[in-house]
Amino acid sequence: MQTALLIASLLSPVLAGTYSRSSNIVGEGFYNAFNFEAIPDPTDGRVNYVSEATAKADNLTFASANTFILRADYKTVISDSSSTGRNSVRIRTNAAYTTHAAVFDVEHMPQGCGTWPAIWETNESNWPAGGEVDIVEGVNDQGTDQITLHTNPGCTMPSSGRTQTGTVVGTDCDAEANGNAGCGVKSTVASSYGPSFNAAGGGWYAIERTNTFINVWFWTRDASNVPADVRAGGTSVNTGGWGTPTANFPNTDCNFPNFFDGNNIIINLTFCGDWAGQSSVYASSGCPSTCVDYVDQNPSAFQNAYFQFNSINIYT
Repeated sequence: MQTALLIASLLSPVLAGTYSRSSNIVGEGFYNAFNFEAIPDPTDGRVNYVSEATAKADNLTFASANTFILRADYKTVISDSSSTGRNSVRIRTNAAYTTHAAVFDVEHMPQGCGTWPAIWETNESNWPAGGEVDIVEGVNDQGTDQITLHTNPGCTMPSSGRTQTGTVVGTDCDAEANGNAGCGVKSTVASSYGPSFNAAGGGWYAIERTNTFINVWFWTRDASNVPADVRAGGTSVNTGGWGTPTANFPNTDCNFPNFFDGNNIIINLTFCGDWAGQSSVYASSGCPSTCVDYVDQNPSAFQNAYFQFNSINIYT
């Protein structure tokens, strides 16, 4: 019996899941599915998150029948002495999700020195006890996508033996340890983040969350291995046909129901802050000046600091 249970636990991360679409978010539908959060940035970024009304008035968001845009201000010079950073956007779904799959069809992501774009899931009111899954995250146009969990103390990931194509960069998910680095996995695909992602025409990110594992995938736009149900964005998906995930987080040493609540999807663009603005991180990216000075004084550098979504499909 013990052998059978061990085999089942090892196989669980790759078991197929079939899901039906519960939400198809496209174009103007983003305004119904998400709310704009004009809140102080919890990552201490050089940013001013604005309301939906302000974002629309200032052209920081707009939509067509099949496109949704979120962007930062790229016209205003900011005084370094100002307590207000560059205007930008942060949105959160009205719905929260536990067991689910989600597919993000992204045409363009924010790029530029000082930028810190993210697509993630969490329960803000219960962070970090409710868990956090960073699906898309990176800084300063540097490197590839980093997929990370952040939790209460007690959730860890194995350093090896996981069914994934990415590289482990941390195993302790505790948000109170290691400067909140979390337990991360780096994609090995150059086009998974930043200018390389945009040059390739974007692509698809997907997550599957269950009580026994969390998996995240990435496929670039012109890849031959994009699953047909992902590309189609249809009414159902079967994750068993999605191939090896970029990141696999098993429940080996993390009982997911104890560490993850129903989580909202959050999309945001901040600048500098606790990660992108670290002097060593910013300097290693080859960016000029200091992060805050650059973000304040060079608005035109952020013309490409925008998200363009074709759709988000949620499957439950």
